[in-house]
Amino acid sequence: MNSLLIYGSYGYTGRLVAREAVSRGGTPIVAGRDGRQVSQQAAELGLEGRSFDLESPALASHLEDVDALLNCAGPFIETAEPLFEACLEAETDYLDITGEFPVFERFRRRDDVAREAGITALPGVGFEVVPSDCLAAFLHGQLPEADELALGITGSPTFSRGTAHTLLELLGTGVVRRNGRLVEVPTTFRTRQIDFGDGAEPAVTAPWADVVTAAHTTGIETIEVYVAVPPVAKPLLPLADVSAWLVDRTPVRRLLEQGIDALVDGPDEHQLATETAVVWGEARDSETGRSARARLRTPNPYALTVDAVLAAAERVLDAAHHVPAGFQTPASAFGADFALGLEGVERELVSTPSTSHRIEVSAADD
Repeated sequence: MNSLLIYGSYGYTGRLVAREAVSRGGTPIVAGRDGRQVSQQAAELGLEGRSFDLESPALASHLEDVDALLNCAGPFIETAEPLFEACLEAETDYLDITGEFPVFERFRRRDDVAREAGITALPGVGFEVVPSDCLAAFLHGQLPEADELALGITGSPTFSRGTAHTLLELLGTGVVRRNGRLVEVPTTFRTRQIDFGDGAEPAVTAPWADVVTAAHTTGIETIEVYVAVPPVAKPLLPLADVSAWLVDRTPVRRLLEQGIDALVDGPDEHQLATETAVVWGEARDSETGRSARARLRTPNPYALTVDAVLAAAERVLDAAHHVPAGFQTPASAFGADFALGLEGVERELVSTPSTSHRIEVSAADD
């Protein structure tokens, strides 16, 4: 891991990744816009530091001597494209930890460009994609004829500052995949009862990245992703669209952004060590009604992200793994069992095509 540059290394997740990389014997380069923070972090960890912003005309020059870039600087809708363009010019592999579906769609459309440059474009090597993408690939293996996929996530409500800003950007955005197309839908478009392991609980559709990544990984072209609704939030569901409209007003958004910067950091050490998450999935053949269901239990999402990021970077940097060039997802690059190699991850096959039963789904606008 001595030829890896971490951009946004002094943010919450970047700090965790850099510290863990050093504890494993690596010497990544830490980098970001703020020269003071980069210098301080580099001195603390005994690493090389580089400060540069994404508007620099010589952006690629900062990447020419590294084999891979890990982008930890969100919102990724703003940072991914300039860094990817620099990676193309420098012939440097690109990784990031985004969960923003528009970013994945942009990378999907640039697949041929990355292939021509001979670089791997691997966004989403954190919690937002790794477990769900690996679960989707596993379920597709259980039922190769599946043409519908549903995924669900429940877990820690504690966010980092970067994630909170991303969620603010996505508030009011709904998207599902229908017959190969991304379709915008209202907030909380569809509800579903999902058993994450402790009995059925309500979940609502969310703009998770798997509407792009799972289609690339499995070839399934009808996909919905759900997030569990905490009991305290259920009475607020009818107000979701009104809340999104309100947040979109400039003064309100500015106030919320200031509040995030002042009050939000991320999980503390205890939360990182003790909190868990569950990812559920169902692959279904709409013609026969046969389905397969499974669950993945994971550690705290940020703890899993650190482990997944470093495992992915090690494989990309190791020529023996032969990670393909072009746009990749974690499962297309490393296989369905990649998540099982991460600490604390367990997979449970809940039902096979011969034992499955129908779960009711309701559309909010029915």
